[in-house]
Amino acid sequence: MSAFQPTGGPTSRLSVGVSCENLADKDLSSKSDPQCVLFLQQQDGQWNELGRTEVLQNTLNPKWQTRFVVDFHFEARQNVRFMVIDSDNKARKITKHDNLGSLELPLAKIASAPERVHTETLTGTKAKNGRITITCEEHSYNKDIAHIQLAAQKLAKKDTFGKSDPFVEIRKFVSEGNYALVYRTEMIKNNLNPTWAEFKLPVRDLLQGEQSCPVKLDVFDWDGSDKHELIGSVTLTLNELINASAEKIQIPLIDPKKVGKKKYQNSGTLVVTKCQIETVVSFLDYLQRGTAMNFSVAIDFTASNRNPSDPRSLHHMSPQGQTQYTMAIQAIGNVIQDYDQDRHYPALGFGAKVPPHGHTSHEFFLNLSPDNPFCDGIDGILQAYARSLQNVELFGPTNFAPVINHVARFAAAYQDGRQYFVLLILTDGIVTDLKETKAAIVAASHLPMSIVIAGIGQEDFSAMKELDADQIRLEHNTQPMNRDIVQFVEFQSFLNKDGILDQAGLAKSVLEEIPNQVIQWMTAKGIKPLPR
Repeated sequence: MSAFQPTGGPTSRLSVGVSCENLADKDLSSKSDPQCVLFLQQQDGQWNELGRTEVLQNTLNPKWQTRFVVDFHFEARQNVRFMVIDSDNKARKITKHDNLGSLELPLAKIASAPERVHTETLTGTKAKNGRITITCEEHSYNKDIAHIQLAAQKLAKKDTFGKSDPFVEIRKFVSEGNYALVYRTEMIKNNLNPTWAEFKLPVRDLLQGEQSCPVKLDVFDWDGSDKHELIGSVTLTLNELINASAEKIQIPLIDPKKVGKKKYQNSGTLVVTKCQIETVVSFLDYLQRGTAMNFSVAIDFTASNRNPSDPRSLHHMSPQGQTQYTMAIQAIGNVIQDYDQDRHYPALGFGAKVPPHGHTSHEFFLNLSPDNPFCDGIDGILQAYARSLQNVELFGPTNFAPVINHVARFAAAYQDGRQYFVLLILTDGIVTDLKETKAAIVAASHLPMSIVIAGIGQEDFSAMKELDADQIRLEHNTQPMNRDIVQFVEFQSFLNKDGILDQAGLAKSVLEEIPNQVIQWMTAKGIKPLPR
């Protein structure tokens, strides 16, 4: 029986504070009594209230003490709205209060703000608009790792012809009487005094959000039929686990079925050999202290896509002016644009004959400029894509190595932690230069760079899954990848039967591995977040 590994939690839990200055005065006889309300936009476009600050009396420059708690996901587009109201009564309905101004923006803009502070002018009132300052801190428990080792002594014997085969299941509190499994140790055969291997567990996987939340530890006797028999249980808080480790306390394990029976005391004792908390560096630590995310895109213009005039072509424009390529660019771009400060994106094409001489190119600028690959925003990429479709001839073959090496040259010039590069490759199928692509990926794995490949259409993507390297790490000339930097997704799996794209699902699958890839590279290079 192998150890059960936790599934993880939200990317980051944020603590958000708010203050304002120079608010409009809506009270005739005194100053306004401001309160701030926070909303999060749902996928259907509706706004869900997350919380409210306290009401501050008679001030136009409020500094609220109440902080909002928001789960932040790098891979999702999360829009938030801060609404400041003049609270003149106890009504919950927002429309019953005077509006002093509001601000809508992506949560990513707050989360990645330099120095964790973001200031803007409020909008939405006819009178003068004040300014709002938003501060953002990551909850420390979100970055804490618990290093735990458990042992037991004098466990109850459960096997008729031998000793027990014990293992421990650790469960976190969900609701009254309900606990969710987060970790399972290995089983140790025929041992009533076992010491299990040390393991690491993110504290966010262990707690529901509060340090005082109970943690349940169940010790079982392993049974090959999966009908494992409970030896005994104990429920502790994380602080109690830490104290038990420091004081070497033996904690009684109780079997609920035996409680109340004559002479029953316990079913053995649990010993917390180690429980230490390590605070690790997070992805947001790097973003907030100046690491810039640089995104670029490379689009497949090979003939296997079919001629754009053919309705079956993956480059064929629908009546709404969309192709599967534009749908993917918009879905992913809507998320990544919030992390790129200047929103100028290098955009490349490959596999086409390009003007003016009609030479085949595997690395041309999408806007067809001779010396400037940058496009202004996601709309600029879409405009450059449409221009290329009108001016290039789809050809081949499908070579990835040139565009990977193009971005890698930039990444190689920035290895101090100030820049990280992400290349999105959109392609319709079989890669031709597989050997060269593997070599390029192996080389790029040593650089501050990640690669995302989105497979468009329904062709054979088996080679892409090989490049993903989730099962077997790539190598070139016996040199293995330094780390896994490639993520592959099939665009088609996010289209429903009516051709409607699950934009949030696609963006999540494409981007969810990038924060850990950034941390892995920084850690391997010994790079800490820049000082404040």
